Amino acid sequence: MDLLTDAIVMGESPRWHEGRLYVSDWGSGTIVAVDPDGKTEVAASITGAACFDFLPDGRWLVVDRDRLLVGTPFGSLEPYADLSVAGSFFNDIVVDGRGNAYVGALGFDFGHGAPFAPGTVALVRPTGEVLRVADDVAFPNGVAMTADNGTLVLAESYGNRLTAWDVAADGTLSGRRAWAELGTGVPDGICVDSDGAVWYADVPNRCCVRVADGGTVLDTVTLDRGAFACMLGDSTLYIVANEWGGVENTRGGRVYAVPAPAALAGWPS
Repeated sequence: MDLLTDAIVMGESPRWHEGRLYVSDWGSGTIVAVDPDGKTEVAASITGAACFDFLPDGRWLVVDRDRLLVGTPFGSLEPYADLSVAGSFFNDIVVDGRGNAYVGALGFDFGHGAPFAPGTVALVRPTGEVLRVADDVAFPNGVAMTADNGTLVLAESYGNRLTAWDVAADGTLSGRRAWAELGTGVPDGICVDSDGAVWYADVPNRCCVRVADGGTVLDTVTLDRGAFACMLGDSTLYIVANEWGGVENTRGGRVYAVPAPAALAGWPS
């Protein structure tokens, strides 16, 4: 395992795009581009904690509280969709191969100690239409789509599981099932590989774990701090890790690079 960079405060939401890794640095209020040699460059300024993903045309969508913004790296951002009709306190996002965006809503103000409430998943179509497509999810976190656009996988951090749905041609979800019960695992950011396995990052257990459909553990990478998210770039697994000290006291952001047994597939990509 190699340290790619420690030039971030609190990293989240890594995405691989056109040969570079992009990471949301919640601690500095920026999204940074990271070159293969670890050099970083600010690609956008953001408001607080903001996850993001790329549209098929190369623009990106950035979660800004209860709305989505659209723009290009190193360019300006403008409104794209109002998410508030489908939930509250939005978190992670994935954009599939059709240009549909799926965004998880926590349902409660985690950052200020509000009591737990079940969350939702919003679908944002390329037209800007917003629909609530899933309810009763326990702290929706990382979200990913398989390469055939046919299965959405969601990390339910408070449910200790990865949950899957079948995806219809219109983007709606059905057939909810447990993709993997994780025991004491607490999944955060996730990504899919070409073998159909899912990598999930785990903050309290300080690791990143690769699991097959059904829950069989295939690989584990242990860390000295919490793993918040992970992303494949070609056949390298990039892990964003931080020293977790609560919402107001998380620091020590690092990005690690680890050889992976299978390449990137599906979305995020």
